[in-house]
Amino acid sequence: MNILEQTLIERFGENNVKTHLSTSENDFPLLEIKIEMRSEIIVLMTNGLSDYAMPVPEKYKERNHAELYFCLPSYWDLTTENGKWVIEWIQKLAKHCIEKETWYGIGHTFPNGNPAMPLSNTMKQKYLMLNAPYFLEKELSPIQTEDKEIHFLGIIPIFEDEMDYKMGKGTYKLLQKIEGKGVSELLDDYRMSCLKSKWRFFQK
Repeated sequence: MNILEQTLIERFGENNVKTHLSTSENDFPLLEIKIEMRSEIIVLMTNGLSDYAMPVPEKYKERNHAELYFCLPSYWDLTTENGKWVIEWIQKLAKHCIEKETWYGIGHTFPNGNPAMPLSNTMKQKYLMLNAPYFLEKELSPIQTEDKEIHFLGIIPIFEDEMDYKMGKGTYKLLQKIEGKGVSELLDDYRMSCLKSKWRFFQK
């Protein structure tokens, strides 16, 4: 058991933190964390990405150790076609970060294919964006160890027009729009774009 898993067990209880059973020996280690809030949620998190010191720019040097996570509502089914894409994507992102010796930070985005396609039959967003914990800001505060500070990056699906807005106005402006509409890293199959139709009209 590593320091990450040990600390998460201290925060959420031994019965609420378990190893996600992988289907391939090449899979990146993952954890499933059950958190009781207004309703139960499940956090699917990488377990060990923070062992890698990301080559971050100097101004982000304190954030060079991070774990990625998806925040899933209680109804989410990881075994169905509409649900298991989160496993595929978190695996892809974790492996890419290490294999390409790259770094991840707030606002980094990734298209679902080329050209970008909806994430599933129910999740129509075509892109994923990383952000610091918002919905789980208190629960996933950084973990301080003897030699590093572990930060968390939530993976948020965003729509094509939201991606266009980010490219045109910047990450900070998009995050203001998203958080202003109550959108967070908690996945929601039913959410709409946080942008007004006027912006979408001018993007056509």
